Amino acid sequence: MSLHRESPGSPGGLHLFASLAFVAGAIVLAWPWLSGAVTIPWDAKAQAYPQIVFLARSLASGDSPFWTPNVFAGFPQIADPQSQIFSPPYFLLALFNAAPSFRAVDAVVFGMLVLAGLALIAYFRDRGWGAAGALVAAFAFSFGGSAAWRLQHIGEVISLCWFALTLLALSRALDRSCWLYGFAAGVLAGFMALGRDQIALLCIFALIAYTIWRMFEGPDLWKRLRRALPPLSAGFVGGVLTVAVPIAFTLVLADDSNRPAMDLEEALRGSLPPLAMLTAVVSNLYGVDGPMNEFWGPPASLFWGEMDVNIARNMGAIYFGAIPLAALACAAGVMRDRAVRIFAVMAVFMGLYALGKYTPFFELAFWIPAVELYRRPADATFPFCALLAILAGYGVNAIVARPKGVFMKAGGLALALLFGLCVYLAFDKGRLAQASGALVIGAASLTVAVAFLAAAPALMRRAPYLGLAVLSGLMTLDLAVSNKPNESTGLPPSTYDELHPDSTNETLLLIKDRLAAHAAPDRRDRVELAAVDYEWPNLGLVHGFDHDLGFNPIRMKLFTDATNAQDQVATPDQRTFSPLYAHFRSPLADLLGVRLIVSRHPLERMDRAFDPKDFTFIGQTKDGFVWENPRALPRVMAPGAAQIVDIEKMLNEGGWPQVDFTRTVLLDGEEAGALLQGPPGEAKIISYRNTEVVVEATSAEGCYLVLNDIWHSWWSAEVDGAPAPILQANVMFRAVKLGPGVHQVRFSFNPFEGLWSQIWKR
Repeated sequence: MSLHRESPGSPGGLHLFASLAFVAGAIVLAWPWLSGAVTIPWDAKAQAYPQIVFLARSLASGDSPFWTPNVFAGFPQIADPQSQIFSPPYFLLALFNAAPSFRAVDAVVFGMLVLAGLALIAYFRDRGWGAAGALVAAFAFSFGGSAAWRLQHIGEVISLCWFALTLLALSRALDRSCWLYGFAAGVLAGFMALGRDQIALLCIFALIAYTIWRMFEGPDLWKRLRRALPPLSAGFVGGVLTVAVPIAFTLVLADDSNRPAMDLEEALRGSLPPLAMLTAVVSNLYGVDGPMNEFWGPPASLFWGEMDVNIARNMGAIYFGAIPLAALACAAGVMRDRAVRIFAVMAVFMGLYALGKYTPFFELAFWIPAVELYRRPADATFPFCALLAILAGYGVNAIVARPKGVFMKAGGLALALLFGLCVYLAFDKGRLAQASGALVIGAASLTVAVAFLAAAPALMRRAPYLGLAVLSGLMTLDLAVSNKPNESTGLPPSTYDELHPDSTNETLLLIKDRLAAHAAPDRRDRVELAAVDYEWPNLGLVHGFDHDLGFNPIRMKLFTDATNAQDQVATPDQRTFSPLYAHFRSPLADLLGVRLIVSRHPLERMDRAFDPKDFTFIGQTKDGFVWENPRALPRVMAPGAAQIVDIEKMLNEGGWPQVDFTRTVLLDGEEAGALLQGPPGEAKIISYRNTEVVVEATSAEGCYLVLNDIWHSWWSAEVDGAPAPILQANVMFRAVKLGPGVHQVRFSFNPFEGLWSQIWKR
C-alpha cells in the first residue's frame, strides 16, 4: 500500500518542506540549551564532559589521549567506551576546539538528533510515504521518548541517532543493490556499535531483523539475495574496518575490569514497571520533572510498595507527542501492513525487553549473546520509542489516506480510556491535586491531536504545505510544553561551575595551590574528592590534577581489588574501603601519594577509625572540608632493597609489611629474580605526559625505580634506550630494576602492541 505519495508535479517538494519545518521546530525545541540558558546535566556533565575536555586538551597539546593519569591511578582511555575517542562527532569537536564549552558539547547532541530526524524524513521519502507522517516521525524520534527524557545519557542518545542514519543507508543499499550505500551502512552501524552501550546492541538487533525481513519481503527470494549480496558484503567490510580495533580493546579491557558481565538477578532490578508507560499519555503524570520528593510514580516504594527495582525516575518517562500517540491508537489496524510489520514486531520485542522481570520474555532474551553485558532492561525504551515514532508516522499517513484499518472513533475511545486510567491512578494514590496541571495539559494535547488528525485528510489534500506548517507548529508546541527542560534534562550552567576549565571555584583554587606548594622533582601528588558532589569525581580530567578515584562504571580489576573503588563517589556510602585500603590512613593512600582529601561530609562518617591527629586540617570551603596527608609519598622512588610478598593474599586479606617504602619495594616472588638489598638511590621526573613518563634515577649499588602509577601490561620500559621488564611493585604499581650509576628510564604506553600481544597469547 502506498500512503500519500508526492504529486508528480512536485517530486520531493513536500518532503523538502517537511525537512525545513522540522529543522525550524528543532531549533525552537533545542534553543534553551543552544542559547546557554540551560545545559544537559547529570551524567552528561559529571561523566562525559570531563572525558571530552581531556580528549580536546590532549589533542591540542600534542599529547596522546590513549591513557589518562587523572583518575584511578591511571586508566586506558583507548579501551574505554566513555572516552569518546571513537565517537566521530565528539572527536571532531575535540580536534577543532581545544576547550569545548557546555554549549558546544550540547550542540553536538542536538546536531545528531537533527540529522537523525532528517534521515527518517528521507527514509519516508524513499519508501513513498507521505511528508506528514515523515514530519511526525522525525519530531517523535528526535525530541520525544527516551531521547528527550534521558538526554543526560548522551552516549546512548547518539547511538540511537546512528540507528536512524544506518537505517536510511541500509534501505538504500538494498533498494538499489548499491555497494557504496552498503559500505556506508556498515560504517554507520560501526559508529553506532562503538558506543558500546545497550542501545547500540538493541539497535543492531533491529537492523539485523530489518535486513532479514527485507530478504523475505515479496516473491523471488533468490533474486533479492543475489541483489543484496554486494551491498551487504560491502557493509560487512565497512563495519569490520570501523569496529574491529576499538571493540578488541574494549573486550580485552572487560577481561581485566571489575564488571565483564551482569547476572540475571542484577539485570532484573533495572526493569521498567508497566504503569510507567502511562507517561506516553500524560507526560508529567508522576511529577518526573519536579523535585525528587514529589515524584510518586513507580518504582517509588512509598506509593507502590517494595518493587525491587532500581531505576532513575526519568527512565520511565517516554512521552513522544500527542499526535503520534493518537495516530498509533487510530491507525492500529494498519500496523500489520507488510510495509511496517517488522517495525511493529521489533517494537513489541523492545517493549517486552524493557519490562524486564514483569514478563517471562527478558529471561529468555538474557541468553542472547552480549545481553548479559548490560544491567538495565529499561534502556530498551530508547529503541522502543524510536520504533513507535516510525509506526506513528506511518499511521499519520494512513489517516491522511484513510485506507482500511483506520478507526478514528475507536482510537479516540482508547485514548480516553488510557487518560481515564491516569486520572484514576492519581486519585487512588492521593496525588490528583499534584497531577492536575499535567492532566489538563495531557487532555488538551490529546484533544487537539485527535481534532487535527480528523481534519488532516482534507487539509493535506487542499493545502499540503499549510498542513505541514500547522503540523510542525503543533508538534513543536506539544513537545516544548510537555518535554521542556527539567531536573533530568536541563539545569542552569552555573550548577556545574567547577567543571569549567577556567573555574574560579575556591576549593579548586585551594587544591591547586596546595599541590603547587608541595611540587618537587619526584612528586606528582594525588587528591581524593570523597563525597563532595555528583559532578566532582572526574574533575581531574578537566583541571589536570590526579584523583585517586573517579567516575566510571568500568575500573581496572587490579585497582578495584586493591581499593574497592566504586563507579562513583558522590555520597558517603559510595566511599567504601578494601582489606588493603581499610582506612583513610593507609600505606596504600601514602603510596598513591594522596596529599589532599576533600569531602562535604566529616570523614568519620565514611571511616569510623578516622583520627584527626593523623592529618592536617587545611580549612573548610563552601564545598566541604579539606585535609592534608603529611605522609604522601613521591610519585617516583628509588628503594635499594626488595621484599617478597604474596600479592594475591594481600589483596584478599589486607595487611602490609612494616617497611619504609622509600627504602624497600614489595615484589611478587614469581617475577622478582635476584633481589637487591642495598641503600636507596634518588629519582626525579624529567618528563610526565599521558602516555610517556621519563625518570632519571641514581644509585651507588643499584636500585628499583618505582613509579606509583597502576601496573598495566600495555606499558613498556626502556633503561638508557634498552628494553627492560616492568615489575608489579607494592601490589599495584610499576618498578624497573636498575644497576649502579645514573640511568634514564622511559615508560611508554603501547596499546596496539599490547593488544596484539594479548590476542596472540590467547
